[in-house]
Formats: sequence, structure tokens, C-alpha cells
Amino acid sequence: MDLDAVRTFVAATDAGRFQEAATQLSVTQQAVSKRVAGLERELGVRLFTRAARGARLTIDGQAFLPHARALLRAEERAAASVRPGSRALRVDVIGRRLRPAGLLRGFHRAHPGTELDIVTLFDAETAVAAVRAGTIDATVRAVTAPARQLPDGVRTARVHDEPLQLLTGPAHPLASARAVTPGQLAGHRIWMPGLVAGTEWTAYYEDLAAAFGLTIEATGPDFGTDPLLDTIAESATLATFVGEGTSMVWPVDDDLRRVAVRDPVPVYPHSLIWRADNPHPALAALRAHLDAAYAEHDGAGTWTPHWAR
Repeated sequence: MDLDAVRTFVAATDAGRFQEAATQLSVTQQAVSKRVAGLERELGVRLFTRAARGARLTIDGQAFLPHARALLRAEERAAASVRPGSRALRVDVIGRRLRPAGLLRGFHRAHPGTELDIVTLFDAETAVAAVRAGTIDATVRAVTAPARQLPDGVRTARVHDEPLQLLTGPAHPLASARAVTPGQLAGHRIWMPGLVAGTEWTAYYEDLAAAFGLTIEATGPDFGTDPLLDTIAESATLATFVGEGTSMVWPVDDDLRRVAVRDPVPVYPHSLIWRADNPHPALAALRAHLDAAYAEHDGAGTWTPHWAR
């Protein structure tokens, strides 16, 4: 149904005269007459009775009027739902306990009036495809490919360098250390069952292991964070890596230890990825917030994979 014709019908009804409706709509009286006539042909009924004093609704016009008004209200709601700034900014993060989610919480604290829709897609490839398709506004991920290899119109900027820590149980040989170097971890078993071939986080840890001669095991099923923590707490030989900003809670009896890794500090590179033509004003605010908060770690004292430099 032609919504311009419906809008003209409502305007003519409210004005009582086609000429006044034409003035309100900034069209000619002839255009008003043509639109109304076309709507009447489409509906197969007469909507107005024309008279010298104006136009009066027929009984069919009276029946159609509330539905016509509802159509126009629905049109406005539909347009408002996608008007820049009127909907929540949809952002993907790798996990709700991980640092990218914390970055978005910080943004929301600074901009409490901004609505956010947080989703968790599987990997960077899926997330970048969603950004390109427009099903999400942005994602915070490690970008393993050079920026020039991203799809046309997709942009990226490094927004956070997250130091890694070693997580051990109380019986682990390194549990009492204040800090360790990556080289000191050679020969120790680092268990990370969440590593999945082809993902950006697996690419990072594979490069880390190769650079420092580490043994990172991905054996066994991944039952989630809590079973992983239970296993680490009870083991004298297994440890795992966690990001400094990863939010974890465990029972007091587990007595898990976070041990800093230094000389160099392995940092996980988080980047914001978005479409250059995305007009959402909250996206611009998010970019500005993350850019202002970004504190790049000293390159001489840190390690990142070659693809993150």
C-alpha cells in the first residue's frame, strides 16, 4: 500500500479540504486528488464524498481511518528503530568475563545514557563477517591479519594491550613466585583446553609457545572456566594463562595464585573493528573513549606476535 497516499488521506480528513491538505503536504491539490483516487482504486471503495464545502468521509472512509492512522504510526516506529542513535549499539566481545567486556563496562560507566547490546560470537573471522554484513556495529578482537587484508570498508584500531599472568594452584613450584619470565616457564605444563584451531586466540598462544619454547596443552574436553580452575587448584604440575583483566572468582580453599610474567611481558592485543560508514553516534563515542584510555605498553619490555605489531 502506498503510504504517501495513506498520509494524504489522513491529512485530507483532518483538514476537511483537499486544498488545505495540499498546503500542509507541500504538494498541489491535483496531487492530493490523484493520491486519494489511487488509494480508492486500490481499496475498491470510495473514501470521500466531494462537496462544495469540502470533502467528507464516506462510511468506508470512516472504517478505514483508524487503520490508516495505525499504518502511519507503524511507519514512524519502523523508521525510528533504525535511526542513528535510537537503537542500542551492538558490540561483540570474545567473552563476558574477559577484558573486552571490561572495556565496554568502563565505556558504559562514562556514558550511562548509552544503550549497549553485548553479544559473544565465536571467533574473529565470524565477528569481522558480522561487522561487514552490518549485523553488529563493532567487535573487540585480536586481529591476526594485516589491516590491509580486512574487507573493504572495515576499519581497525588497537585499543588495549593486556598483560598475561600465570595462574597456578598452591602446590605448583611457581606458586610463591612474585614474577616469572617467559623463559622460566619452559618445561612446565600450561593447560589451556579452550584452544581451538584457526581462532585468533590459538594463533596468539601458538606464537607465544614457539617464541619461548613453552609447552601449551589443549588436551581434554573444555568444560568451561570453573572445572579448569578446580583442576589447576588441585594440580602440582599444571598451570594456565589468564589475562590481567580477566574476571575470575574461585572458592577461598582453592588458593589460586596469579603470577606476573615479565622480561618481557606477553601482552594480548585487543583491537576495535568497525565499518567506516556506520553512522551510529555511540560508535564514535566508543572509539573516542577507547582511544583516550589506550596506554600502549613499552615495546622494548613486552612481547606480541609479529602480526600484532
